[in-house]
Order: sequence, then structure tokens, then C-alpha cells
Amino acid sequence: MFYHVSMEQCTLRCDHSFFLHLSRSKSISMASRPTTATRRSSASIHPFPNPSSVCIVLGAQWGDEGKGKLVDLLASEADIVCRCQGGNNAGHSVVVEGVEYDFHMLPSGFHLQNCVNIIGNGCVVNLPELVEEIQKNESRGVTNWKERLLISDRAHLVFDFHKLSDGLIERGRGTSSLGTTKKGIGPTYSSKATRNGIRVVDLIGDFSIFTDKLRSLYNYYKLTFPDLDIDIEKTIEQFKGLAEYFRPMIIDTIAYLNQSILDGSKKILVEGANATMLDIDFGTYPYVTSSNCSVGGVCTGLGLAPKYIGDIYGVVKAYTTRVGDGVFPTELKNEIGEHLQTRGREWGVTTGRKRRCGWLDLVLLRYTTMINGFTALCLTKLDTLDELAEIKIATTYKRNGVELPSFPASVDTMHDIEVEYVTFPGWRGRSTSECRTFNSLPHNARLYVQFIEQFLGVPVKWIGVGKDRMAMIRCF
Repeated sequence: MFYHVSMEQCTLRCDHSFFLHLSRSKSISMASRPTTATRRSSASIHPFPNPSSVCIVLGAQWGDEGKGKLVDLLASEADIVCRCQGGNNAGHSVVVEGVEYDFHMLPSGFHLQNCVNIIGNGCVVNLPELVEEIQKNESRGVTNWKERLLISDRAHLVFDFHKLSDGLIERGRGTSSLGTTKKGIGPTYSSKATRNGIRVVDLIGDFSIFTDKLRSLYNYYKLTFPDLDIDIEKTIEQFKGLAEYFRPMIIDTIAYLNQSILDGSKKILVEGANATMLDIDFGTYPYVTSSNCSVGGVCTGLGLAPKYIGDIYGVVKAYTTRVGDGVFPTELKNEIGEHLQTRGREWGVTTGRKRRCGWLDLVLLRYTTMINGFTALCLTKLDTLDELAEIKIATTYKRNGVELPSFPASVDTMHDIEVEYVTFPGWRGRSTSECRTFNSLPHNARLYVQFIEQFLGVPVKWIGVGKDRMAMIRCF
């Protein structure tokens, strides 16, 4: 079912009565955009309003929202950039002066000369592949990184048998595969939960004890996966060299970060990997990742108290994409979906897989906003919509004709839902790619942004209109 937005300007309330109105009305009208003065009361002007607070950037959909671009923008004002969860199954791209940097395990401040980069205790780290990632970025001009990269001694290590078992598990699921990246992330977190995992601190301790633990863990995996064929002695020698390579960078990052906060002079930025709808607890389970990608994962993945958290920025693509399998209520399996995929260059940084594309889903975003408590949003890739005559936004899920009161927990329920949309006139013929202020956007593009803000009750602080780092509108 579709509703059409009228062009008249009148009041739109973001409360329960508005949602009732939305479900009954054939026409939604727009309020005028809040003034800068009004916005200042709801979100700070400076990304680091309190020098001792922690600024967080999180994905609000299924990943690939463009978090890296916002992190790159904010990192120029940060002293420390942190990863708190996940591994090299994530991927961020940053373009600086025509040079594109791809970060998977490395934090997105790695290329900035004055920025310390931390891989936190909640991460799982594949050290051989981390070396390759470092060398790749060195070849693109990154220097002085050894003094700026810190790895938590409590982070868990990913080994080749984790990766191989990941692939075997996925293959065993057959037609029910989850679309894993096969990077060994899930099995490594399983080792952590089973309490036979190996941490970074084990690597730099007594190496004979590390060797015993590694052999024991490999034998454990061999019992479950007899076909695993790893030269464990070669792995031991490899990690002996890696221990010395990374030893100067391995510290107690929990103590380091908390002391940095107490000193009151360090600006700390946290970039979430993956996204809230891939969170192990809150995502579309089982089509999720193996860590907490929401705001709680910041506290547990870095050892930070909630009282230190400042602004929480949610990154939202102007439409919706998803890599791999799993439910996708607004997916477009037609020429519009193909158009979004082509124009938006929708293929994964980590896997190269094409992303599925669909309309923006505000039911989903209302859910992730509730979980994370976003103080402001960054709306990315608005320019991808420039050539569409009409644009739709999902506002309601129904099942058997009854509106669902919240985002469903069961993927079986998700298969049966009916999605209701609001239809907007596009702004075809008016490019957004050169716009650098909100008021310079086409009128219909402004209406689109306003509707998102007022439905969610969260202001849009940035709007991305291109791939370059400067192709970003700051609204307030």
C-alpha cells in the first residue's frame, strides 16, 4: 500500500497520534525544517562537545551505510580512533585527495598522522591479514603508523582453522546458508564463548604456553571437523614472528583509554563495524554477525563506562542495502533495484559481493534508533536517488491486515509482512552532487530529509552527496 506526500506545508508531529494519522491518511504533509537554533538544543554543534566524552559512529541498517566517510570527517578532530568489535569482516573506504584507503581491521584514522588507532578488547584479530592490510595502506602513503597503532592484550586471535571451519559450517547449511564472509569471525567468537580461545596477551607471554594452547585448540577443531588440514607447526612459527612484530603495539587499551578520558584532553572517536541490524542480539537473527554492533558493544568492547559516552551518530543510507542472505522487507527485485545498485556502486569492500537494494525502511530505523539512542543522523548517498521520478519510504509493517507494534523478532514473521510506503516525488533533473548546504538541495530532496527527521525524531546533521570526502553537507 502506498501513500503520497502532498506538497503543501503544514504540521507533522512525530508522536503516537502522527503514526495513527499515517496509517489512516492518504496524504502526508510536511512541516518546515527546524531552525538552527532549535537544532542546537537537541544536538551539539561540535562533534566533541566535552573533551572527556566519547563520540560514537554506528551503522543503523545492515552495514555499508558509509560509516567510514563520517569517521574520516570526525577523525580529523579526534586524538584517538577505536574499533570495539568485529574483525576484518567489516570494510570501510575513505577517499582523501584522490587516494582510496580500504580499512577492514584497522581503524579509519590509520592514515592520519596525528591520530592514535586502537583495536579494542571486543575485536577478533587475524594478525597475518592485519600485516597485509597495513602493507597495502603503506603502499598508498601511510607512514609513522607503528607509533599510532595499539592492540588490546585482551582481544582474541583468529587462526586459519577458524576460517576453514567457518566455510565448512556455511557449506553444511546448504540452502539455509547465512551469507558469512568466511573470515573465521563466528568460530573465533565461539572459541571465546567456549573459553578455549587464545588472546593477544597469550601470544606475547610464555611462548611455550601459547604453543600448547594453540595445539590444544587446533585438536579441538579437528574433532569437530576431521577434514581440517592445517600445518600447525608452520602456524606456530608464523606466530612466533608475529609476536615480535606486534609486541610494541600490544598494551592494556582499557587502562589507556580510561586514563586518556581522565586526563581530560583527549578526544576519542569510536567507529562501529557492521551495523545494528547485524547485531547478534538485536539483528535479524540468525542472519547476523557474531558480535554486538550496537551502542552496548562500545562499552564492553573497549572497557568504557556508559557515563563517558557523548554523542551517538547513526549512519543511514538514503535507501537500504544488504549483503548476503536474510530478510529484506523493502528489497527491490526490479529495474529500480538494479539502478540503485549500479548508480550507488553497491558491492562489498570486503567480499566484492553485490549488495541487494531497496527503499528506505523507517520501521527498521525507528527500531535501531530506539536501541542506540542516536543524538543525530548522517544520511548518506542521497545523490544516488537523483535520477528517480518517484521515491518510496517504508513506514508501516502489517501482518494479516494488522499493524505490527514493533520490529519482529522472528524472520518467519518477516516473510509474511505487508509493507506500507509513503511515495515522494523525485527531483530528477536536479543533481544534488554539487550541493554543500541544505537549502541548496532541490525542494523535493529537502522534503525527503525532513520526513525522515520528523518520523524518527532525530535531526539529520550531515548529508552525503558523493564519494569524495568533501561531498558532505553539514546541516548544523
